[in-house]
Amino acid sequence: MSVSEITVDGAPYGVVAAGGEVWTTLVHTGRVATVSGRVFDLDAPGSRPSVIVDGPDDAVWFTRNGDDRIGRIGYDGAVSAFELAGAPYGLCVGPDGALWCTLMSTDTIGRITVDGAVSTYPIGTTGAFPGMITTSAGDLWFTLNQANAIGRMTTTGEVTTYPLPTAAAGPVGISAGPDGVWFTELLASQAGRIGADGKIEEFPLPADSKPHAAAATPDGGCWLTLWAAAELVHIDAGGNLTERVAFGAGAEPHGLYADGSVWVALEKGSVAHIPPNG
Repeated sequence: MSVSEITVDGAPYGVVAAGGEVWTTLVHTGRVATVSGRVFDLDAPGSRPSVIVDGPDDAVWFTRNGDDRIGRIGYDGAVSAFELAGAPYGLCVGPDGALWCTLMSTDTIGRITVDGAVSTYPIGTTGAFPGMITTSAGDLWFTLNQANAIGRMTTTGEVTTYPLPTAAAGPVGISAGPDGVWFTELLASQAGRIGADGKIEEFPLPADSKPHAAAATPDGGCWLTLWAAAELVHIDAGGNLTERVAFGAGAEPHGLYADGSVWVALEKGSVAHIPPNG
């Protein structure tokens, strides 16, 4: 499989392709960069920019869990931010065109419009530590890391919680696919999938690999970053391991984006690229 790496200083964490560029958050330096070499200083070294998505308004949006803000950078380079308390982490564009995020320290889900109007919704579980978030079937789906469950919320704030079959699995990443929502179980070294009916399936991954992020593919499978194993893997719709890419010890793969190409943020200081069809 053909893999290339582009050096990006500052511990790449999240990654997304948007506006003809590939963008990455630099979690330890309070910056956002593109692999083409543009660097955006947020003037907040402790802001910890983390998950980044392509917004609905010719801009990328990202969470800043170090200083309770949601950041925005237009394709034109204009930088702005909006306050949203609660250590925002996961982020997605919802079915209503707004940005939705998890607020780790307050057990809530936040919503912010492109104009900066903010609202929050409790998930109803204390100490749940919500992780990443995605949208599927008109609802928001998110991992509840400490509650060992998957949450589902309507755009009006109604919540359903689905406990995981494996105890203390530590779910983190999540991504909507054509036949269900894929998620990672970091502490159990498993992948999971939940259907619209709430049925959960779990699939084993290499032992002690600590899967972090997920990116569902149109064929019903999913790419996964294995943080502890320093690998990227693909599983098919049946949960079978079909591809493995090793980045080498200390790579720390975290963020993941797939749009035919696959992009992986490596905290060691680079962004990896796997072109379509390898």
